Amino acid sequence: MKLSDIIVPQAVISQLASTTRDDAVSELIGAMARAGAIADDRVEDITGAILAREAQATTGIGNGVAFPHARIKGVKKAVGVIGCSSEGINFDSLDGQPVNVVLLLLSNADDADEHLQAMETIFRHVQRQAFCNDLRACCTQDEIVALVEKADDVE
Repeated sequence: MKLSDIIVPQAVISQLASTTRDDAVSELIGAMARAGAIADDRVEDITGAILAREAQATTGIGNGVAFPHARIKGVKKAVGVIGCSSEGINFDSLDGQPVNVVLLLLSNADDADEHLQAMETIFRHVQRQAFCNDLRACCTQDEIVALVEKADDVE
């Protein structure tokens, strides 16, 4: 599975307006709905599912990256979005540092294999310091989308 198969280009946000974890999650899910990746009438319950997951354990994995994710009934295939914040957002990260890159993943609740494959793909990329640094340096949606496409070729 490629990262570009997961990320919804039209939903990518190069500069999140949000300053809190909950608002950032809401902003990213709203962008996915506007891009047609999820139904508008599902935004509230999907946001609730992601935030419930966050309440169990942080998805702030360190190095300025957060990876909120959930398996959701009605989501047809794994879809994701990237949001960046130059100011940083408190995600209660494992390393205690603010988050500058949020990669949010939604997967079909009935397809555990696809969910795990999508998670593996995202983790593989965010473990590469160069990829995270390049994401932080992107200033536009187009730059982020181009980086995602290029990242698939690096592997």
